[in-house]
Amino acid sequence: MINKPTPVIDADSRQYWEGAKSKKLMMQYNKNSNEYFLYSSSLGGIKHNENIEWKEVSGRGEIYSFTLVHAPAGEAFKDDIPYIVALITLEEGARIISNIIIEEGEKISIGDRVTVHFEKYSEELTIPKFKLVK
Repeated sequence: MINKPTPVIDADSRQYWEGAKSKKLMMQYNKNSNEYFLYSSSLGGIKHNENIEWKEVSGRGEIYSFTLVHAPAGEAFKDDIPYIVALITLEEGARIISNIIIEEGEKISIGDRVTVHFEKYSEELTIPKFKLVK
């Protein structure tokens, strides 16, 4: 069995991953624009700013776009196919890319409501994924 690659937990993402371990979905919030975002502030050209803080969000949203993956993203993922990668618009307005976990026979569509589900991979890593709201 090949070990799956794991995310790099750095200063920019530590609060996101620590929140996930506690079953909390964390996003950055810009107090100036009243908007949530989830990407490295350094990638977005945002320098350290006291007007940006981490906040817990609802974990509820809807599918904006998705793809059903039949060709794995590397050998480590071959046992997972097919799997769903989706762009989800959260209630707070931010978008997140994640997997959607479905039951056998379930179908998904753009606009379907989803809620966060936390999958624990190790003591150090829990990954937020999503499930359909029934």
